[in-house]
Amino acid sequence: MDRLVYTAMTGARHILDQQATTSNNLANATTTGFRAQLDTFRAVPVMSEGLPTRAFVVDSTVGADMRAGPIQTTGRNLDVALRGEGWIAVQSADGSEAYTRNGSLRVNQNGLLETTSGQLLQGDGGPIAIPPETNVAIGGDGTVSSISTDYKPGPSNVLGRIKLVNPDPKSLIRGDDGLFRVAAGTVAEADPAVRLVDGALEGSNVNPVDSMVSMITLARQFETQMSLLKNAENNAAKATQILALN
Repeated sequence: MDRLVYTAMTGARHILDQQATTSNNLANATTTGFRAQLDTFRAVPVMSEGLPTRAFVVDSTVGADMRAGPIQTTGRNLDVALRGEGWIAVQSADGSEAYTRNGSLRVNQNGLLETTSGQLLQGDGGPIAIPPETNVAIGGDGTVSSISTDYKPGPSNVLGRIKLVNPDPKSLIRGDDGLFRVAAGTVAEADPAVRLVDGALEGSNVNPVDSMVSMITLARQFETQMSLLKNAENNAAKATQILALN
C-alpha cells in the first residue's frame, strides 16, 4: 500500500505545481511582454530489489516560452515594442542588470526613464535622464531624443540610447520579480541588430484558451491520482479484514 501511496502522491504534487504555473500564466494573459512559464518533469524509475515497475515524478528545468507576443499599436510616444528577438536592459531592485520585454515606459519624479513597473532603463552610460518640458521620441535603434516645448520647438537633442541585448535564450532564467537574467550572473552585451517599434506594445504570448484547456486536463489528472489513493485505502482495509479473520 505504501508504495502505491508514495507513487501517486509524487504525481499529485507535481500536478498541483503545474496547475499553479498555468494559473499564473492565465493571470498574466494581458501583461505587457509576458513570457509564459513552462514546467517540465521527467519520470524516474524506482530501483529496488523487485522489478522496475514503478516510477516517480521529479522536477526538471523550469523554462519560458520565448515566442513573441502580438504587437498592438498604441500611438503613445513612450511605448515601444521589440521587433523579433531581443530584450530591454533595466535596473532591478537590487541594482543588478536584468532584461524585460515590457516596453511601456514613463518618466518618474526624478526625471529618469523607467518602465511602468518601476525599473530604470539602462542606457549606454547608465539611466537616461529626461529634461522637463520636452517631448520625447524613441528611434528604432533605441535612441532617445527630446524636443523642447517652450515657446517654439527647438532642435532635437539626443539624450541617450536604450541598451538592447539579445543573449542566448537558453542562458536566461526568470527571477521572482518576473525579470530575466543571464544564468551565469554576467551582463549581456548590447546588440545593435535589435530594433524597436515605437508607439506600440508587445502583448503576452499566453493563449487563454490553451491555458483553460490545460487547467481542465490537469484537474482530471489530479482526480486520477486521488482515485489511486482511495484504492490504496480500500485495499488496506480489505487486507486488515483478512488478517483479522486469520
